[in-house]
Amino acid sequence: MLEVPEPEALTGAALERIEADEYMPDEERAHAESAVREDEAEAIAYLVDPFDLIAEVPGVELAQASWSTEPVEYDPDSTDWDDEEEDGPFDDEDREADRA
Repeated sequence: MLEVPEPEALTGAALERIEADEYMPDEERAHAESAVREDEAEAIAYLVDPFDLIAEVPGVELAQASWSTEPVEYDPDSTDWDDEEEDGPFDDEDREADRA
């Protein structure tokens, strides 16, 4: 999960990356620009390479990656965000299962 406190900056950076791609056909560029303006996940997809994220992780091979967005209200005092809470969304059993 990540927070995007400046969506305009994110979108602008993605649009700059698309514009700078000299190999992207014009039709694809128009589609990419439209998608980036409509969805922050698309902007992230143009700026972050998932293969680079795990390139140095031993024993891991990326088979597929996808992005999605969903606006949520973040309340730092809510126990829903507390990874120390027993039986919470990120309890120790989940971490062990993720490592397996």
